[in-house]
Amino acid sequence: MDNPLLDFSGLPRFDAIRPEHVGPAIDALLAEAEAAVASAETVAPVSWPTFVTPLEDATERLWRAWGQVGHLQAVVNTPELREAYNANLPRVTRFGSALGQNLALFAQYKALAASAGFAGDDAVRRKVVENALRDFCLGGAELEDTAKARFSAVQEELAALSAKFSQNVLDATDAFALYVEDEARLAGLPPEVVATARAAAQKEGKPGWKLTLQMPCYLPVQAYADDRGLREALYRASGVRASDAGPAELDNSGLIDRVLELRAELAALLGFASYAEYSLATKMAQSPDEVLAFLRDLAGRALPFARRDRAELEAFARDQLGLDTLQPWDLGYAGEKLRQARYSYSEQEVKRYFTERGVLAGLFAVIESLYGVHVREDSAPTWHPDVRFYRVEDASGQLLGQFYLDLYAREGKRGGAWMDDGRNRRVGSQSMQTPLVYLVCNFGKGVDGKPATFTHNEVTTLFHEMGHGLHQLLTAIGELPVAGINGVEWDAVELPSQFMENFCWEWERVQAMTAHVDSGEPLPRALFEKMLAARNFQSGMLTVRQLEFALFDMELHSRFDPAQDSVLQLLERVRDEVAVNRAPAWHRFPHQFSHVFAGGYAAGYYSYKWAEVLSADAYAAFEEAPDAIAATGARFLAEVLSRGGSRSALENFTAFRGRAPSIDALLRHSGMSGDAGAAAQA
Repeated sequence: MDNPLLDFSGLPRFDAIRPEHVGPAIDALLAEAEAAVASAETVAPVSWPTFVTPLEDATERLWRAWGQVGHLQAVVNTPELREAYNANLPRVTRFGSALGQNLALFAQYKALAASAGFAGDDAVRRKVVENALRDFCLGGAELEDTAKARFSAVQEELAALSAKFSQNVLDATDAFALYVEDEARLAGLPPEVVATARAAAQKEGKPGWKLTLQMPCYLPVQAYADDRGLREALYRASGVRASDAGPAELDNSGLIDRVLELRAELAALLGFASYAEYSLATKMAQSPDEVLAFLRDLAGRALPFARRDRAELEAFARDQLGLDTLQPWDLGYAGEKLRQARYSYSEQEVKRYFTERGVLAGLFAVIESLYGVHVREDSAPTWHPDVRFYRVEDASGQLLGQFYLDLYAREGKRGGAWMDDGRNRRVGSQSMQTPLVYLVCNFGKGVDGKPATFTHNEVTTLFHEMGHGLHQLLTAIGELPVAGINGVEWDAVELPSQFMENFCWEWERVQAMTAHVDSGEPLPRALFEKMLAARNFQSGMLTVRQLEFALFDMELHSRFDPAQDSVLQLLERVRDEVAVNRAPAWHRFPHQFSHVFAGGYAAGYYSYKWAEVLSADAYAAFEEAPDAIAATGARFLAEVLSRGGSRSALENFTAFRGRAPSIDALLRHSGMSGDAGAAAQA
């Protein structure tokens, strides 16, 4: 087939997709989808095979192809691909808006719900229809024509602003480089970071070393560079990315204001008091007040521990490092020095044991032991030579799903780590479509012929994203709208991912996945015990940092009045309430807050802590039955992972746990279940 974006016969042809394919493919797929919509509007009688199936057939092809374009834009961004993406984004957004507002389709779904056979249909299909009816209301289907047109225009502009925000952050990150010619300034940095920086400079024909804001460089500089000025230089550069402190064309200031204005307008058009209320209409939490109360209750529990952490760090930095004033660019460095002093080990010492091959083998062994499935290497066209491809099979060898693994940071690739679906599970009368998943991280590659090594934090990140992937790959639901993570309340979607992180702290699992990069020896038990003792090191500070982001997000989308306030002023008030480590006044965190301004977490960042309650409590079931791991894993698979969005997240959790969730396990796992003073003496 000439255009790979129109080929749905097998796996995506990522090696063949070019920017010039995007426009013609979207032309063809939009025409097909629009024709399917027109037919579905009048089909009679309304039934699943006459109405839902043909409508999903056409729209799924459009979303799958567009998903491939969006994915490539995130992992191998080029000017040509970005231009093609931006040119077609309004058209695709417009179609999605029109679909959500189509009164004829809304009426057809109502007719399907009222049909004689619907009450006797299976619960999964009933949930699909119930969600569809809800989403038509939230999509503006019941608005008057003028308001409906405005609603669509707002959605279209928001999609464009979101893409521009993300692109500005990417470009601002890639644009920075600090060239160092005096090797003494690199003292303290891990050898692989120095080698990578040297190779980057040589690639550009420059002397010395090239330091960047990519995480495999930025984080080690903050944690290990003895040169305080070097730490400060990168911290400052990172803190003002995509802001008024840089090039005007990359400044996200105006985008932030406009996004907030449009979101408020969108909510008002539907009769919601705020965008937060609109956002929560599809989540577990019932109101912004409930979320804010949850966050502030957790803050009240965490702040004593956070203040203790800060006081200990200040005293150590003053007495042992000669730092009378603890600056933001000292936090990572002083924290790592304190960890080494208190627990007699460094993250870099641990990192030498977590080699790529061992970590992946250990991850796949955990999956097999929990769920009785097997992960095997597979082959597929990819978008970059570093990308690997795998298949997941059940005990009988039947294919359950496949996934791509893109582990390493590079220019043109969005920062962070994420999971996205390339294709969801779907069961038809004559066929079954298996899930296809993208797992993306931004770790450092191996250098000088050695394999990549990961910090323990990076290992937990990989396990986290694999948890998301398993939610997609192990679904047993055959209806697209509620298979995998589709239809799952956003504040519960982190449950499977955070749950997987716990297995990075079990001795037998860790021992099995480690092999020293030089000797091949597994991690010594004594070193693991030090890691375990330090597991909750500075957990109070880490908790309130996440609460700062979550409170800022929820306040921003529920109570913020731009006529009375600025975004930065609101953030400072939130920091007055919960922060123990204050960012400088010139720092521009909101300008890089892609989760909220370019992702799906607007009025939803609290989900990380909300779901952490669920995930900690779910893992506690395994702690309570250490001799029944396979049985407990089978129950978690049956009641949570495989169910997808076919029933509420609370029903899933209660079916697995036998009761409502409790915060006790989260506090215990975080080392915040007792008194901060007593904990300091322990």
